[in-house]
Amino acid sequence: MTETANLALPLVQPAQAQKHVTVNEALARLDSLAQMTLVSVSETVPPVSPTEGAAYGVPPGAVNDWAAQVGHVAIVIGGGWVFVPARRGWRAMVLDAGQPAIFDGADWRVGAATLTPGGASLTMRSVEADVVLSAGASMVTPLVFPARSIALGVTARVTMEITGTATAWEIGVDGDGARYGTGLGLNVNSAVNGPGTPVVYWEATSLVVAGVGGDIAAGTIRLAAHFVALSSPAPV
Repeated sequence: MTETANLALPLVQPAQAQKHVTVNEALARLDSLAQMTLVSVSETVPPVSPTEGAAYGVPPGAVNDWAAQVGHVAIVIGGGWVFVPARRGWRAMVLDAGQPAIFDGADWRVGAATLTPGGASLTMRSVEADVVLSAGASMVTPLVFPARSIALGVTARVTMEITGTATAWEIGVDGDGARYGTGLGLNVNSAVNGPGTPVVYWEATSLVVAGVGGDIAAGTIRLAAHFVALSSPAPV
């Protein structure tokens, strides 16, 4: 046996020369795999100047140095790439998604809280976007609750003062404009914590921002939509 069974750490072999090289590589791999933090599990092109010790989940469609390494964890060790095969059930924090993920044997499921033997899962997601408001009475934002998701609520923070004739603002969806908050502050750092009764959106549903008591001229809001999604068992 040349590697450990779970983390694929290289083992020192009998009468091996330069043993310190093998030991140091094993420690470097362990340093990146324990309490695993992945920079991304969606980037398909290896970064040009990655940080030493950084780890990435190699997704389907990866190219260049990652082309034959789908399903592996790519770690920067000594300025080059070392690849460790991920195992079903591994968990990691994915930095660019801001959420944990579970490896299902083929890919990383961001936000997954469960993973059944047949591949079904319950996923909890928080999706964030900085929304630059356009002038008018209301604006459909690019932030969307996916089809068949169970919406839990919306949180937000004003990052650039909201101006115009509006005395406040509200956040909701088409037909229920104040569902996640109304009478909200216009100043920078005004925050929104808008949990609501969970609701299923059977079709993709956009969040809508509207002025209260007047129109909005400009401003920027950091919005986050929080929801649960269910996935079926894998095809047979």
